[in-house]
Amino acid sequence: MSELNKTSSLVQEFIIVGFPGLRDQESRKTLFAIFLTVYLLILVGNLLLIVIFVSDRHLHTPMYILVCGLAVLDVAITTNTVPSMLVLFRLEFRTAPFAACFTQTYFFLGLFSTESFLLALMAYDRYTAICYPLHYPNLINNSRILRLMAGCWAAGFLCATPSVALALRFPFCGPNKVIQCFCDYSSVLLLACGDIVVTSYVVLSIGLSVLVFPLTFILFSYARIISSVLRIASSEGRLKAFYTCGTHMLVIAVFFLIAAGVFISYRIPGTSVDMRIMGAVIQNVFPALMNPLIYCLRTKEIRESLLKMFKKNKVLAQC
Repeated sequence: MSELNKTSSLVQEFIIVGFPGLRDQESRKTLFAIFLTVYLLILVGNLLLIVIFVSDRHLHTPMYILVCGLAVLDVAITTNTVPSMLVLFRLEFRTAPFAACFTQTYFFLGLFSTESFLLALMAYDRYTAICYPLHYPNLINNSRILRLMAGCWAAGFLCATPSVALALRFPFCGPNKVIQCFCDYSSVLLLACGDIVVTSYVVLSIGLSVLVFPLTFILFSYARIISSVLRIASSEGRLKAFYTCGTHMLVIAVFFLIAAGVFISYRIPGTSVDMRIMGAVIQNVFPALMNPLIYCLRTKEIRESLLKMFKKNKVLAQC
């Protein structure tokens, strides 16, 4: 009989609370308007990058395949969390079935791990192109870069699997209120019944590995790139190489600096709950919002392809 009571008391769904300090109707309306606008801009910007890549055969090279892959990933990351956040902002709270909540958590961890690995792959592409230009066509080609990208996705979700599996080992017998705007792993794990200290440290180690190892490889690659670029005799060649790498470095900096900021904020005593939640939300949307802007403004080939596409559509409209 006690076993039956224990089973019936397990959590069947979670209540997503959102920002504890911004639950009045006016604040929720403002948040809804802001994040709906941001989400639409993310979709337009990243889908535009994908359309440019697909429509211009001159961009069908490893570097731009990676840019297109990053755009697909940014759409997936934000679509995993932002629509459910918008529902939350329209309502006072939102319920999420147990399985749906952990599915969102799994995709959240898997997609962010994938982006970390993909940024490392982008650094490897630039490292090979600049440090070994004669060998680049043999080392990197379209089919190989697609296989490596598939490997990034597989590795990303492989890294997410142990974390979710460890959390599911615990019973969830209440409370069931998630103090977050979506099913964030740390917020959900806090609701588990049992001693989660060891699990927290294991998951923290996995998370740090997913960030630190790719970042270390990226820094090593760009140190070698800078060393090689400085040896280029032509000032025009040096400028072009720095400009291309600068675009990648901006994208990398946006992702890793925001991730580091969120990680640090969770460990600073006295940081308000609303600030921590806002940090996690910004981590979801800001890189995806900035990446298309950075590539469209700083990459000449993408700008030219965009202008050609607009001119072609203008001519077709006149016809």
